[in-house]
Amino acid sequence: MEWIIVSLASLLAGFVDAIVGGGGLILLPALFATFPTAPPATLMGTNKSAAIWGTGIATWQYSRRVQMRWRAMLPAALAGFVGAFAGAWVVTLISADFLRKLLPLVLVALLIYTLARKDLGRHHAPRLAAGRETLAACAIGVTIGFYDGFFGPGTGSFFVFLFVRVLGYDFLNASVSAKLLNLATNVAALILFTAKGHVWWHFALPLAVANVVGSLLGAHLALKHGAGFVRGIFILVVGMLILKTGYDAFLR
Repeated sequence: MEWIIVSLASLLAGFVDAIVGGGGLILLPALFATFPTAPPATLMGTNKSAAIWGTGIATWQYSRRVQMRWRAMLPAALAGFVGAFAGAWVVTLISADFLRKLLPLVLVALLIYTLARKDLGRHHAPRLAAGRETLAACAIGVTIGFYDGFFGPGTGSFFVFLFVRVLGYDFLNASVSAKLLNLATNVAALILFTAKGHVWWHFALPLAVANVVGSLLGAHLALKHGAGFVRGIFILVVGMLILKTGYDAFLR
């Protein structure tokens, strides 16, 4: 029964993650609920071991249909990888608890801004010259990558929002680019979790298969319905993140 529950959660997580990110909002709570006595780091490592495959497949599928801005995104992915490692190292030295109460407020501001700007992310119009776009993308990569390694919730949503707001991408292209950077930060995290022995490999395979299936379905829908659909899912996921992080910060 445990296999079935977490595999279904992984499938749904892959579906949501492929569209706009936020799959951890589904799979991680399912793992914690199913294995309440397991070490949190082990459940987080197992989550990464599944998510990395779904994210990788989604990145590959999107890149075949959407013109990725590789010149900016490959250096940004490397910056995200380095940032995630740095964040994971820093969190071993200082506590991330101060972010728990700040995060829901930041997400509320992000959601209000997105809702107020009706045309935000509906049209793909990159606004920076090649060199400046690469620098801006790298700055986003290292900053949000560091956040992912240090704390984590909402990483995909922050990537998408910043690519839309700063670089001028539409939501579909922003989501595609976010997948590549999320893949890099997930690889960094998985290397660290594996080195510390915090991955249940006997669960990793079925969870990865389910995550890939969900990812393929999610990417197909995003490509079929375009930026408006992705924007709607983005708003839904950010709303869910506000509820989850708000509960964790103020009510738990």
